[in-house]
Amino acid sequence: MTLTRRHFVQASAALAAPAFIGQARAQAKEFRLGLITPAGHSWNRAALAFGESLKKESNGRLSVAVFHSGQLGNEAAMMQQLQTGALDMGWIQAAELGSRVSSVAAINAPYLVRSTTDVAKLVRQDAALKLLDVLPKETGTIGLGWGITGMRVVFSTKDITGVKDLKGMKLRINPTPVYRDFYQMLGAAPTPIPTPQVFDAMANGQVDGLEADIEFSWNQRFDKVSKAMLQMNALFMPFAPLVSGRVWQKLDAKDKELIRGLVRQALDAQIKDIVTTELGLIEKFKAAPFPIRTEPGLDVKPLIQEFDKIWLPKAPQIAELRKVGASL
Repeated sequence: MTLTRRHFVQASAALAAPAFIGQARAQAKEFRLGLITPAGHSWNRAALAFGESLKKESNGRLSVAVFHSGQLGNEAAMMQQLQTGALDMGWIQAAELGSRVSSVAAINAPYLVRSTTDVAKLVRQDAALKLLDVLPKETGTIGLGWGITGMRVVFSTKDITGVKDLKGMKLRINPTPVYRDFYQMLGAAPTPIPTPQVFDAMANGQVDGLEADIEFSWNQRFDKVSKAMLQMNALFMPFAPLVSGRVWQKLDAKDKELIRGLVRQALDAQIKDIVTTELGLIEKFKAAPFPIRTEPGLDVKPLIQEFDKIWLPKAPQIAELRKVGASL
């Protein structure tokens, strides 16, 4: 009788083992994460760091495959994939989100803050984080925070000294509606050109300049086709790590908490990276040598008032962000 019971227990364990292993494998997940920035960019480095931490903290059960440089398509294509659940995660610019949801475009308004140091503070404030609350309903995605670029600058194929010189310029800009309206307000002619073609477009005179962040600009060496850089100290372009709502609802509470925490850590490191390296990149431009213009005496109040007449009705959150920015 004892022998029979032992055989029964052993047989039961043998039958249960494959089921247990299968269940564990079913819980394992490799998240596919897409973004448009190239390998080596701070956003890409942060995505890889998040993946490494997630794999470590989950003992290999959860992992991330990062697809950089738009390998999965542009941001509009990735948003569609996130909505259907074909893509698990995407690190998406505020420009793309703001083109879909006007209230989110508030984070792209000009002169919210005037330095990259204050950008780093602003995106951590509740007023900025609350902008992401509408994403599940409006886009079918979950926003986990903000990462940043530095303040955007203008590269020009002619020497410029201030915003007045932007009038009449054919300027390649990010095509988000906020940027379009702002640069049109300054008299520039926003000209949409795909990012890989911008260098040649400046070299052959197709455009007179472009606006971009300093990290991207140094990597692309736009100083080689420019005569000056103007530090606008007006705009910045954050990004939001997103998770597909269809994917998110299938995760248990502990995994959601783990992902949120590790994304936050990755964003903190990415933001610190930008703040600490931007000054070094500016020094590299100066050593090129390359003229860098600033306009410390510019009165931005009339520009803010003119812009807000257009955008406050569409994105009233701008008012709160301005108050928070002024207090930093």
